[in-house]
Amino acid sequence: MKNLNKYVSIYQNQIKKGDILIAYNELVKFLMNLRTTFIKRLSEKYSFSGILHGYLDYTYFYYSNDFLKTKKLKLGLVLNHLEMRFEVWLLGNTKPVQKKYWELSKSTKWNNNKDEMPEYSILETILVEKPDFNNLDKLTEQIETKMIKASEEILDYLKTLN
Repeated sequence: MKNLNKYVSIYQNQIKKGDILIAYNELVKFLMNLRTTFIKRLSEKYSFSGILHGYLDYTYFYYSNDFLKTKKLKLGLVLNHLEMRFEVWLLGNTKPVQKKYWELSKSTKWNNNKDEMPEYSILETILVEKPDFNNLDKLTEQIETKMIKASEEILDYLKTLN
């Protein structure tokens, strides 16, 4: 690693400019509102966790249902800050569970171009590649529709493994 003091100085200068701080806070606020909306609209299908913050790389929340819980699995709605897009991830509650389902899911459409298991998930699918943050109502609807579709496809696939 280069000189950490140099990185910290660059980071501090960017934070002081204010743009990154504003953008990050607004993105997290949007995800919090999205979670609240989904709790209101989808609580019969899924239970939702609180918002989790990565290291300025991901902001996400988990959602699950009884079927997933019996398999020690969960889904995550992820804002990928590096790619600035929304994704759904399938995750295991433990590393051994993740490895088991990675082995079972290697040849699926979600993983057919991957040689290695993703760092944090079993599989990932992109919901919204280029989100329009100037129209949050439309973006919320777009994410919800695609999240439901992707989640149902993943659940349908998992049910074939029994």
